[in-house]
Amino acid sequence: MSTPAPPEGFGLDHLPYGIFSVAGGAPGVGVRYGDGVLDLAFETGRPELAQPRLNAFLACGRATWSEVRAEARALLEGGAQTLPLTDVDLHLPFAVADYVDFYASEQHATNVGRLFRPDSDALLPNWKHLPVGYHGRAGTVVASGTPVVRPSGQRGPGDVGPTRRLDLEAELGFVVGVGSRLGTPVPAADLAEHVFGVVGLNDWSARDLQAWEYVPLGPFLGKSFATSISHWVTPLDALDAAWCDLPRQDPRPADYLAPGAARGLDVAVEVEIDGQVVSRPPYSSTYWGPAQMLAHLTVNGASLRPGDLVGSGTISGAEPDQVGSLLELYGGTRFLDDGSTVVLRYSAPGVGGGRITLGEVRGTVRPAG
Repeated sequence: MSTPAPPEGFGLDHLPYGIFSVAGGAPGVGVRYGDGVLDLAFETGRPELAQPRLNAFLACGRATWSEVRAEARALLEGGAQTLPLTDVDLHLPFAVADYVDFYASEQHATNVGRLFRPDSDALLPNWKHLPVGYHGRAGTVVASGTPVVRPSGQRGPGDVGPTRRLDLEAELGFVVGVGSRLGTPVPAADLAEHVFGVVGLNDWSARDLQAWEYVPLGPFLGKSFATSISHWVTPLDALDAAWCDLPRQDPRPADYLAPGAARGLDVAVEVEIDGQVVSRPPYSSTYWGPAQMLAHLTVNGASLRPGDLVGSGTISGAEPDQVGSLLELYGGTRFLDDGSTVVLRYSAPGVGGGRITLGEVRGTVRPAG
């Protein structure tokens, strides 16, 4: 074991959390530093870290999150040994309680609206008044590296079979730590009291299944077969330098959506297919911010639970090479082949002045079973 010199992106200003095991041993919580993993359960003796998922730690709340982050930094600065990444197995970092996916990028919603509804307005009347979202399937959220089997379903009237239009969606996922009481909305100002951090997220999509089924209740089988997330959860504290202004919101959102106060994140995304970078979407361009999504998710009294996952929706910028899906990139003419490997990479300004590298999301398409 050794403590490696950290490459840019995984230094002391980052310290993302994940679940690892060694040679088939019991999984536990670790922090990534450089190309190594610090065994937090062993080093701190905290029982909430000797767990096969992060959920117990997530439920502890902000004060504990800050204490553990400070302990991890002090241990590493003091020369604590780390396990090389090459010697450990990484696992799904948290048990997903509920999964909600939003549709928060104006550019993405406009592009898709033009393709799906060419004879109507691209944005529906509600879009600029509330963050549109849908409930996904928590049980099909998988860790980066898990193969994705091409889904089958109805592609049209009497047309059943494997999707011919398998797509990716480059997103940012927000991981809930502290839950909330049923019937009590969470104010936008309380984002940091409830959300622990972020993961990279690929919300795989079967566009032909989606187009046939989505009216009137929205996505179902076209989305529910797989959602991939990164092994590493970047705490919000590591993103303090990444907050930025949201795009101008007009008309003015309702008061519970904190107009003028809610902010976005300057996270850069890179989409790679079979070794070729095809797009670089900027999350900073997204219309609805994370605090607004959380406030809208709970304004009706819906409760949060530790391990809830909130997807940003596809991230797309204003330029042709900034879109977060193949549907937009190729206008619906090209999609993913069997054997294709998709990799999403993320980076953001770090509190130390450089950039941090968020966990990547990788998945390879397997033929329909």
